[in-house]
Amino acid sequence: MASTGKDFSKYFDFSNAKVLNESDGKTTYRINGRDITINAAPNYKDEKRRGKEEIQVHYESAIPPELMELGKGKTYNITTYGCQMNEHDTEVMKGIFEQMGYLPTDDRNQADVILLNTCAVRENAEDKVFGELGHLKHLKIEKPGLILGVCGCMSQEESVVGRIMQKHGFVDLIFGTHNIHRLPYLLQDALFGKEMVVEVWSKEGDIIENLPKKREGMRGWVNIMYGCDKFCTYCIVPYTRGKERSRRPEDVIAEVRELARQGFKEITLLGQNVNAYGKDFEDRDYRFGDLMADMAKIDLPRIRFTTSHPRDFDDRLIDVLAERGNLVEHIHLPVQSGSTEVLKRMSRKYSRELYLDLVGKIKRAIPDAVLTTDIIVGFPGETEEQFEETLSLMKEVGFASAYTFIYSPRAGTPAADMEDNIPEAVKKARLARLNALVGELSLQSNKLMLGQTFEVLIEGQSKNNPDVLAGRTRTNKLVHMKGPASWIGQFIEARVTDVQTWYVKAEPIIEELKQEAVS
Repeated sequence: MASTGKDFSKYFDFSNAKVLNESDGKTTYRINGRDITINAAPNYKDEKRRGKEEIQVHYESAIPPELMELGKGKTYNITTYGCQMNEHDTEVMKGIFEQMGYLPTDDRNQADVILLNTCAVRENAEDKVFGELGHLKHLKIEKPGLILGVCGCMSQEESVVGRIMQKHGFVDLIFGTHNIHRLPYLLQDALFGKEMVVEVWSKEGDIIENLPKKREGMRGWVNIMYGCDKFCTYCIVPYTRGKERSRRPEDVIAEVRELARQGFKEITLLGQNVNAYGKDFEDRDYRFGDLMADMAKIDLPRIRFTTSHPRDFDDRLIDVLAERGNLVEHIHLPVQSGSTEVLKRMSRKYSRELYLDLVGKIKRAIPDAVLTTDIIVGFPGETEEQFEETLSLMKEVGFASAYTFIYSPRAGTPAADMEDNIPEAVKKARLARLNALVGELSLQSNKLMLGQTFEVLIEGQSKNNPDVLAGRTRTNKLVHMKGPASWIGQFIEARVTDVQTWYVKAEPIIEELKQEAVS
């Protein structure tokens, strides 16, 4: 899947490395007194290639019988950074651990295996992980038998793997996003080989079905596709997650039906570019709108999806969403910038005008749709006028909320080579102005809810007051109301009585609840 030699030598000094063994495509080095076996190493050039080879789908179990009790009497701990896809990957790894006999623990001091499931989208995410590794070094010294691993998107970066090998030699295991199903074998190698094991595939690999998952609560993530082919100039995801590969619709539908049978109240369909689903199928004409139409036939209260790309949001999808049913009225539609010139430098492949046309189509078909978005400020070359275009687009669309970020250069992306000519103070000032506007728009959106009745899925109790419950509407609005803990996991009709910037307060409609109880 990737070569094992010195592909990433510019990020790692091999001059003091002694080759101990080379066999079966693996190379074992002795570096600074630590043995390191490289099964496969990340390579930006390989990660950028998009081969036309057929992606295979595998249905066999990922855990061989001889490893089913490897973790008996042992515990694991996973810390997750980043997006919902990372959260879903963690659910898979938890499922694998527990089928191998491991038990979960929140106490790292008691854990036999600790994994950091990492995010590579922003620089501060990397800083957090390396800070955590600094803290965990002391635990590793106290407990030499501890298996400490780094996985996820950061592991797909040449520079990160080189840095870990160079400066964090106490790490036992590094693996990427494409070979999570190999976790049982990697744990075995790390446990019995006593060396650092590095296995990061640059090529995506196949689609592995039937992986165990440990889901908790009443909401579930369902991955419908992997990877992204858009190659926005600022984004590392096409390198870390690979090319677009869609799961077979029958497999997705079967998984969602099973979750409905188990009593899940809400499902979120996941993909780095979720509405590009099906574009890679060569044996059928079946796209994301078709999948959503099939989702609408499943007896499950709410179905969401994230994250969509404006270029792939077609009329068929809009028509299906307009039918409503269990398909909710919340759409997350990242725009990134309101300036056509900045969008061009970002290689987003749409203009401000095209984005606004799409928003108009959605609002005409679904008048009460709630739109949220992502915005990057301070992209290389962004002028004050271009930033103002972003503010004006925000107002014109009327987003209910937005995730906002200062541009963060990622090694290996085209934007990292662009001249970053905007002072940090200017970037921070722009972010502050943008966030102030986001707050205003959020409050405006919430005020429209005042006095209206909504169906609220109760998710849990407030941390500060156990008598206050927190839940979400179909449009993903956060609602606080008073009620008993027995309501958690239930749908409650409630009338909005007060609005704040980021949430609303509501009171349950007691009369209707009583009538339901009697009937």
